[in-house]
Amino acid sequence: MTAQFKTIGIYGRVRNDGVIETLRTLIAYLQKLGKDILLDTETAASLNDTSLSSVPGQELCNSCQLLIVVGGDGSLLHAAHAVIDNEIPVLGINRGRLGFLTDIHPAELDKIKAMLEGDYILEKRFLLGATVEHQGKVLGQSNALNEVALIPDSVPHMSEFEIFIDDQFVCSQDSDGLIIATPTGSTAYALSGGGPILHPKLDAFVLVPMFPHSLNMRPIVIEGNRRVTIVITPNNSTTPRLTCDSQPFINTPPGSHITISKKPQHLHLIHPLDYNYYETLRSKLHWGRKLQYTE
Repeated sequence: MTAQFKTIGIYGRVRNDGVIETLRTLIAYLQKLGKDILLDTETAASLNDTSLSSVPGQELCNSCQLLIVVGGDGSLLHAAHAVIDNEIPVLGINRGRLGFLTDIHPAELDKIKAMLEGDYILEKRFLLGATVEHQGKVLGQSNALNEVALIPDSVPHMSEFEIFIDDQFVCSQDSDGLIIATPTGSTAYALSGGGPILHPKLDAFVLVPMFPHSLNMRPIVIEGNRRVTIVITPNNSTTPRLTCDSQPFINTPPGSHITISKKPQHLHLIHPLDYNYYETLRSKLHWGRKLQYTE
């Protein structure tokens, strides 16, 4: 894989511990390599260095060929929503807790040199788009790299809704809500709800009931090109809310129709050549560790 990254954009979630230190180290490293660097305005202000070029965050993706995110998975999720229309490659340096998406350790910045020279793995992750309509009016739209989640309002309360896939009735549910997760999001909120782990290359997503009032409701994995519709039945006395990747809520009053489908654009993630998804599962989730046998 070869690519020419003329200008490198840098975004940092500066409120996280250690991010400023890593940002300064990263910038010095890239400058030593002779790379053009552009920061978003908020990141640049946190460094208090007037010699650094910066633009507002919404303009950053129009001015660079690679975006490096310093922070945790939440930081990369935020960046993903900004770059989705440009499909600019994103590289994550982990300063968070888990780091499923930000897989370069701050002590391994030397790996970046080879990646800038074209030695990397390119991975395309799809996103979901969600639209809420009520009585012919669009109440809100949002995108999700991880998950679309239908959750209770401010007071925990069971909701009644119906699920359709490509206009075919699937089931009715009485539950706290529903998580519709991509393969990327299958190791996030959906996993804690009892959903399966989906390999990132799968063209599929999973529907995970949240505390269903029935013992036979189980997660279901469906093809990625399917359209899911959730109908909030008129019987509800409260208004559930929809959120995509923990972005601002969209209210879904009784009678609302929520439509969810795969977006045509992808997030382009790049990894070092030694990237191993299964190693990520083992190290981050302590999943399937190899047993140590003794004679």
